[in-house]
Amino acid sequence: MGSFSIWHWLIVLLIVVMVFGTKKLKNIGSDLGGAVKGFKDGMKEGSSSDEASANAAPPGQVTNAASADKTTIDVEAKQKS
Repeated sequence: MGSFSIWHWLIVLLIVVMVFGTKKLKNIGSDLGGAVKGFKDGMKEGSSSDEASANAAPPGQVTNAASADKTTIDVEAKQKS
């Protein structure tokens, strides 16, 4: 009851081909393949930029006192009693 036999899937495939046609299914397949390829390329590109940014400091954080702007004043807030 929970699983379909091969004949059920063949009938579903035949109905899908009859409704959409082989040309449209081929176009859908090539579009899907292009989308997957673009996603993989984007993931590779994103991981390479992540590695480069991992070595850099997070935005807004000063890593070296010498690299800080000369007008920046480092103070410590004290709690009022």
